[in-house]
Amino acid sequence: MNDKPCCAAAAARKIKKVTINGQEIGIAQLDEIVARVKAMNLGDEEAIGRALMKDVKIYNYIPTSKEMDYKLAMMREYARRGSNGE
Repeated sequence: MNDKPCCAAAAARKIKKVTINGQEIGIAQLDEIVARVKAMNLGDEEAIGRALMKDVKIYNYIPTSKEMDYKLAMMREYARRGSNGE
């Protein structure tokens, strides 16, 4: 997760679209965040959700009123990517 993009085009490729409340939202560094959290081998969903949100907030603005919506969407992405992170 320490790879800094060389240019705007490289940075844009690191943004993945996620549906949150029926709206597509771009999340920067999502692949790297999910891979990092999976590597932590956390046991319960609450710990996974906290870890995901901690990292997502580093790279993305998340309105306080929407934190739970984002957390649920990040958990869906985490589960969707399975054990291999894809």
